[in-house]
Amino acid sequence: MRLKGKHILLGVTGSIAAYKAATLVRLLVKEGAEVKVLMTPLAKEFITPLTLATLSKNPILVDFFNPENGDWNSHVDLGLWSDLYVIAPASANTIAKMATGVADNLLLTTYLSARCPVMVAPAMDLDMYNHPTTQANLKTLVSFGNIVIEAATGELASGLSGKGRMEEPENILERIVSFFLTGNRFAGTRVLVTSGPTHEHIDPVRFIGNQSSGKMGNAIALELARQGAQVHLISGPVASYPSHPNIEIHKVVSASQMFEMSTSVFPGCHLGILAAAVADFTPENVAAEKIKRQGVELVLKLKPTQDIAARLGELKKPNQLLVGFALETTNELENAKGKLERKNLDMIVLNSMNDPGAGFGVDTNKVTFIKRDGSVLPFDVKSKEKVAVDIVDAVYEMLQSR
Repeated sequence: MRLKGKHILLGVTGSIAAYKAATLVRLLVKEGAEVKVLMTPLAKEFITPLTLATLSKNPILVDFFNPENGDWNSHVDLGLWSDLYVIAPASANTIAKMATGVADNLLLTTYLSARCPVMVAPAMDLDMYNHPTTQANLKTLVSFGNIVIEAATGELASGLSGKGRMEEPENILERIVSFFLTGNRFAGTRVLVTSGPTHEHIDPVRFIGNQSSGKMGNAIALELARQGAQVHLISGPVASYPSHPNIEIHKVVSASQMFEMSTSVFPGCHLGILAAAVADFTPENVAAEKIKRQGVELVLKLKPTQDIAARLGELKKPNQLLVGFALETTNELENAKGKLERKNLDMIVLNSMNDPGAGFGVDTNKVTFIKRDGSVLPFDVKSKEKVAVDIVDAVYEMLQSR
């Protein structure tokens, strides 16, 4: 009975995946939650209200009022009643309306007035899910503080196979349980997260950089913020940044700027997670004007950048934790363990460029945790959001053991 006493509002939209809502309701009730179900009018075409009413032991709400007796279904009261609002399945249409503030049914008006956290489980065909509009709408929901449960990959109703399946009810249940167990466990904790690449300028228009997208660091910062941490995200140039009331973003460009900001912020933090791909070298001289083509070759003299992880390791106090990353191509474990020791880290997250699904510019990662106590914990390929959860869980355990 892990959800005993919790009030959960379940929104069901018009998607073939609506049939999974019956299993989700049953699982939630079995765990002790009180469940009320909201349905869009189209959702009734995919699963009957009677089914969900029987499983939830509560009337199903679709309209703003009961046409037979005029009883009003107050979206305000529903939002105040619930501890968590889960919209599963969430169709592309409903996601778009949530992102733009459309309130043309009870499910949406309740969403706009709800004061509780909101989880969204998308369900649609792969092309709809991958469409830039849908992806932009999902990012907008995340920026509002909503929790998006990433769609799964598999066979779809269209007969195609790809990403767009609603996550299975059993997995959604575990996300809900985890939310209530961990939702505020980092309250009062100040965290530094570095993310993205650095750009080391050669002249006003050229630079030395790498392909880091910042997705891993962004996911870590967002997961920590959702669990109550106050996060200082120091990020190099990336396409997008996470938005959450608990995240303060410090935008930098070069390794020297990231060094200065990190060494300034870290002393006031309980924890540092260094996910940025910081340049190891920078041009010794930066040309004031664009370098013109002269001759057949250009020789650049590079000098080492300041080592952020090593410096923070020197600054680290006994009550602070420091986690680093290592992206390796050869002798992965040996090199990562050496970095752990040299830089006084408490844990290092190892990526190998030799592993499919890991590295820069992709939505997945394959990591191994190496801790100061010598333990080595490898993981399978996962989305970067799920890797972030694993990292945050490991950090929490280390903090608790102190």
